[in-house]
Amino acid sequence: MVGPSGCGKTTLLELICRLQPPDSGTMAAEPAALMPQRSLLLAHMRAIDNAALALRFAGLSRARARAQASELFVELGLGGFEQAMPHELSGGMRQRVAFLRTLLAGRPVLCLDEPFASLDAITRTEAQRWLAEALLRRPRTVVLVTHDVEEAVQLADRVAVLSARPGRVIEEISVAAGRPRSPTDPGLLGLRARALEALAAGMGVTPA
Repeated sequence: MVGPSGCGKTTLLELICRLQPPDSGTMAAEPAALMPQRSLLLAHMRAIDNAALALRFAGLSRARARAQASELFVELGLGGFEQAMPHELSGGMRQRVAFLRTLLAGRPVLCLDEPFASLDAITRTEAQRWLAEALLRRPRTVVLVTHDVEEAVQLADRVAVLSARPGRVIEEISVAAGRPRSPTDPGLLGLRARALEALAAGMGVTPA
């Protein structure tokens, strides 16, 4: 989902995850886990224990939770950093730990709320790559909120463009390109332009 600030993207994720009730109607969705924009790692806990939090909440012992989490550390490029404290990790690595924590919640739906917004351009590109690879290995239904239209067409199979508040879907774009995707793919560039035009229209702005 892409859309202007304040149109309700985060609210929609919270509704999907049942973190707040709808004002009216009902929400029909599979159980979902939310990864917020900030990693929100607990500063006093090592990376392995931050990642294993959902498993601990599910009743696993610390030893079993750590064992399950450690299996994915290498897969997500975190091998060797299991015992690191959050302040010892780069921004990109903290986001990987946060994603791993979300993945280990075991929900069939993952809601990712601008997970890479705070990263620099180079780290963000790398994070997009490992996210795509991780989801190829461990498929899930993912609802991704982003302000970056290029990121949307790079990662998503379907892009919903929302209008300004009150948010409504004004364009739905299917992305049929295979994976991995190249940012210079002419087809993706065309979809990016289409999404930008829809976004501008939804904000009442005339594209330059």
